Amino acid sequence: MYGLWKPRVLGAWRVPAAGPCILAVNHTHNIDGPMVMGTAPRPVHFLIKKEAFVGPLDPFLQGIGQLKVDRTGADRTAITAALEVLRQGGVLGIFPEGTRGEGDFASLRAGLAYFAVRSGAPIVPVAVLGSAERRGRLIRGLPPLRSRVDVVFGEPFQAGDGSGRRTRKALDEATVRIQQRLSAHLADARRSTGR
Repeated sequence: MYGLWKPRVLGAWRVPAAGPCILAVNHTHNIDGPMVMGTAPRPVHFLIKKEAFVGPLDPFLQGIGQLKVDRTGADRTAITAALEVLRQGGVLGIFPEGTRGEGDFASLRAGLAYFAVRSGAPIVPVAVLGSAERRGRLIRGLPPLRSRVDVVFGEPFQAGDGSGRRTRKALDEATVRIQQRLSAHLADARRSTGR
């Protein structure tokens, strides 16, 4: 990432130095995941759609610890693998909106709340800004080479209400809390970077 673009990383010290945590990343461009993997202070295991695991990318992604997920339904294998990453004290990366979009955390899926409440791992909000602002001239699908991309890590927080409940209602309430925190972090990140 540092060879192709000029990442400016803010707040990386907020990622807990040890123990499980979940990085909740906004998603506007395909390079957002690799950008976080390349700039995070700890190795990150992302849940990535199975369609990305094609050709030589399949063994590469699996070799660096990325988790294949089938988004057509509840993928039990992926859920188990993600919970195992957290159980072993690792860092799980999630795009809580489920797919690329505006990257504004406007429509979260329940998966993030489930992993956070079930594991008790703190969530660290991450805003990637600048990856979709302009298209490159050499490779149209990527940001211009050597352009600045900001990666802003926020304050860790707990998604649960402290009761330990895992009911549908508790997960829905956690999703609302998470969305509020992620949206606030994104607004702060935009202010601090001027984007």
